[in-house]
Amino acid sequence: MTLTDPPTSVGLPVGLALEDWTGDARFHEYTRAANPVGRSTSLVPVEQFPASLHHNVPTGIVALDLSAPLAIDGGPATSPALLASFVTVRAGDELATAPVATSEIYVVLAGEGTTTVDCTSVGGDTHDTTSVAWATGDVIALPGLCRSTHRASADATLYWVTDEPLLRYLGVAPTEPRLRPTLFTAARCTEELARVAADPAAERRNRVSVLLNNAEQDQTLTATHVLWAMVGLLPVDAVQKPHRHQSVALDLILDCEPGCYTRVGPRLSDDGEILDARRVDWEPGGAFVTPPGWWHSHHNESGAPARLLPVQDAGLHTYLRTLDIRFS
Repeated sequence: MTLTDPPTSVGLPVGLALEDWTGDARFHEYTRAANPVGRSTSLVPVEQFPASLHHNVPTGIVALDLSAPLAIDGGPATSPALLASFVTVRAGDELATAPVATSEIYVVLAGEGTTTVDCTSVGGDTHDTTSVAWATGDVIALPGLCRSTHRASADATLYWVTDEPLLRYLGVAPTEPRLRPTLFTAARCTEELARVAADPAAERRNRVSVLLNNAEQDQTLTATHVLWAMVGLLPVDAVQKPHRHQSVALDLILDCEPGCYTRVGPRLSDDGEILDARRVDWEPGGAFVTPPGWWHSHHNESGAPARLLPVQDAGLHTYLRTLDIRFS
């Protein structure tokens, strides 16, 4: 049986199936369609999310949602692949999370408490239930297939990043965990960052920072196989020169004084300055998005050191060999 007559024009509605499968076929001249980003595919915007989103709010989750400007359907997204959220758990309360994600990262901005996770074990044949205590400055990486209950003994704020939008786009769900739950304590992060900062070569480096690495990710050297996280220091009077990468950065400011900022722009001049730059002023507990491929430099004119913790989809890009990080 013929469902409809063969198409006679390119205006056939999307999704009209024909018996011979030709209904959804489209054709585009190469130079007009090879790179649709900025046309049919929207650009990732530079966007700031103020700390006020998690100030004086009840227990709950505030998604840092850019799905509308990104034209992403099906749920919230902060970038095409990642979703960042501010999580608040008031003292004595508990909050459950169970994302459809390959992995997730929590950064404890303030407070203390515990997280109990019911995870499928590495190997996939058993379920493990375990708990960990956390406090301000700790970072937790969890695998996929985890159901977590977060309980606060003091009012707590967490920055939470998953790759749920990526899985929604692919139409898939995780089938096995790719790492074990991992705690990067605030004390160890501080110790490692101080060691790096004390190196005489630190002032000549593009960034003064420590990358967080789960032992299972011995090729990508990242926090999970998809997610990348860094604890960075911006010293007093520092100008950390521009660099760029194809991963999206969801930058969290841990602490700073007024006068710290990032300059972000799509192009670099011959003398290494960012052209058409936008200034993003830092705010403690605030976050902002650095688009893929955009040059960015960090500046501290505050008179006090500052720290940041970006989370990126650089684990995935490193595996794909597409990170393409470049320095000015």
